[in-house]
Amino acid sequence: MATPRRRFLRPFLYTSAAAIAGGSVLYYVYRPRKIPGSDPATVPPPRYTEDGRFQPPRFPLVKTRDEQIADLKRSSKSHSTPDAVDTKGVLGALTGSRKENSIDGQVKQDGDEAYDLLVIGGGATGSGIALDAATRGLKVALVEREDFASGTSSKSTKLVHGGVRYLEKAVWELDYNQYKLVKEALRERKYFLDTAPHLSSWLPIMIPVQKWWQAPYFWAGTKFYDFLAGSEGIESSYFLTKSKALDAFPMLKQENLFGALVYYDGAHNDSRMNVSIAMTAALYGATVVNHIEVTSLEKDANGKLIGARVKDRVQEKDGLKPQEFSIKAKGIINATGPFTDAVRKMDESEVAEIVAPSSGVHVILPGYYSPSKMGLIDPKTSDGRVIFFLPWQGNTIAGTTDAPTAISQNPIAGEEEINWILSEIQAYLAPDLNVRRGDVLAAWSGIRPLVKDPHSKNTESLVRNHLITVSDSGLLTCAGGKWTTYRQMSEEAVDEAISRYDLKTSPLLQVPRVSGSEMIDDAAPLDGSCQTHQVRLVGAHGFSNTLFINLIQHFGLESIVAKHLTESYGDRAWTVAALSAPTEQRYPVRGLKISALYPFIDGEIRYAVRHEYAQTAVDVLARRTRLAFLNAQAALEALPTVIDLMTEELGWSKKRQEKEWHDTVQFLASMGLAKSKLSVTRRDVESGKAGEYDEHERKLYSRHDRPADMMESDSKFASGEKPVVSADSAVNK
Repeated sequence: MATPRRRFLRPFLYTSAAAIAGGSVLYYVYRPRKIPGSDPATVPPPRYTEDGRFQPPRFPLVKTRDEQIADLKRSSKSHSTPDAVDTKGVLGALTGSRKENSIDGQVKQDGDEAYDLLVIGGGATGSGIALDAATRGLKVALVEREDFASGTSSKSTKLVHGGVRYLEKAVWELDYNQYKLVKEALRERKYFLDTAPHLSSWLPIMIPVQKWWQAPYFWAGTKFYDFLAGSEGIESSYFLTKSKALDAFPMLKQENLFGALVYYDGAHNDSRMNVSIAMTAALYGATVVNHIEVTSLEKDANGKLIGARVKDRVQEKDGLKPQEFSIKAKGIINATGPFTDAVRKMDESEVAEIVAPSSGVHVILPGYYSPSKMGLIDPKTSDGRVIFFLPWQGNTIAGTTDAPTAISQNPIAGEEEINWILSEIQAYLAPDLNVRRGDVLAAWSGIRPLVKDPHSKNTESLVRNHLITVSDSGLLTCAGGKWTTYRQMSEEAVDEAISRYDLKTSPLLQVPRVSGSEMIDDAAPLDGSCQTHQVRLVGAHGFSNTLFINLIQHFGLESIVAKHLTESYGDRAWTVAALSAPTEQRYPVRGLKISALYPFIDGEIRYAVRHEYAQTAVDVLARRTRLAFLNAQAALEALPTVIDLMTEELGWSKKRQEKEWHDTVQFLASMGLAKSKLSVTRRDVESGKAGEYDEHERKLYSRHDRPADMMESDSKFASGEKPVVSADSAVNK
């Protein structure tokens, strides 16, 4: 028989254990989190001196593109490579007075010796490899045929995510590779947001629940997603009742809506992230050049790769015969995404292809179709694919499709894919919201470089893992993967290159002050090992969520413009604002918009040319600003201004200006520009004719309806009767 003490002690212990366990779970779920981007800036904003003078921040400069090309040419004069590279960085001026700063403002390297590594491809992976190698003390060059992020890296869904779809497959199919991919991506997601808080942020994403039994299923899935993220996660997923779901996402269809699950992932500005990675690599000493095309690979007598033959495509655009030259390197890395197999065939013509290209179409809709801070995912569409519906840059992005495709530089989104996306999102929106084809402001197709699996039957079953291979001649290829894992892919590629090519890393004893401040260390100690998970990108050090207020107060920018600049350039927004022309108005004081509909200003074009190697109007409209991705028609209307500003910076001839017009209009065709606009001239745009709509286009937009299209039921007069008082009216009697 139990004693009275034992009779009371056992329930007490059980209750205490349950309370401790429950409290631990609650603490884990609701524990304080450190949100990336919410910390004060590492470098505080500049202040006024006691005598009232403003002291702007001073940043180090990258070499000019011509200086970088000169370094590439010098590499062919020697076949030897130093074991170590000493670097040194000195501060540069805010607006880039290159005569004063170019001599001592660069990371120094011996430009007359062969490179350790030559990277072909300036997308996310190639730029990441260049940054990784440079911060390990290796001498690295990167060449890109078009522009940084000109391919897949600018045409993503703009998410930084682990992949809830892959997690579901990992569980139901017991697929360890899928699980490994999700786990790796969740870790990289945190690094992503830490190293570039100005270009990325956390985004809540809603999963609508239509049946009650879906709630526990989605809840378990999102909680498992949180669990896998562990310390790399931020906010926990949560359930919303029907009323709360409609409050958060008013556009949702109420019919059959039981509630919603909300989980967190990251979002980012993909091409600006790519450009920032490349420019950070340049500051750390990498030779980084866009619009340089590899025409062939060079081998020694033993059949081993020793370099590549290249040409400058900018000379072609200027109407000149491009001069070809060689770049010598111990090792060559192929990081060309969808074009991977083309480079591999330069090395070995009969090599089997390893990339299965898949088309992903996205459309841009007006911002009123989604809340500004909440996305939506349909986990299972009518044909089993996943579709996202996300706020981005003030508009709404919807996508994506997933189907086999042919490889081309600027693929065009097909009408079938566009209409499929519109049909799918219409099923989730309130019936009084009619998503029209005319609401599509831009549409593009990106090519995913999925690694081919010979046993798969369709692209849906292809895993987004990456693959690293090395040919007999020494060509190292890094293929597959996704944006979120670019850093991990780069690390593994450089590790393999060091081993294969017998390279020697070295510490960087004098690190360039990327932040522009001598008061702080910019990164983790660069001891020759991979430290890119801690190396903050250009613009990150002086960024804070309130930086835009300082810009408004000093430069008199519009609030929306100042916020845009800080979220696109971080602390380099000081430089962009300083490069912006006065408006000659009371307000705003600076910042001439290139499009009345969006916050992009003239200073961004000057900055893109001087500090980010922009060489064409497409470079500016598509990848330095994002206007072409947000609104193809607005990009067309901004084109004259962009060409004029770039002509001032680069000294373009009339012939080059005409070529830029033609090339840009053709590019905008791949971004959804109406076919009727492909023949417009600059005079048409400047006179306003480019904004006129033909009969077909007019019917797509109710806002362009003519008076004759008003509903007859709205009129009190018979058809053809004039709404005036007649002679026999009662008021005249």
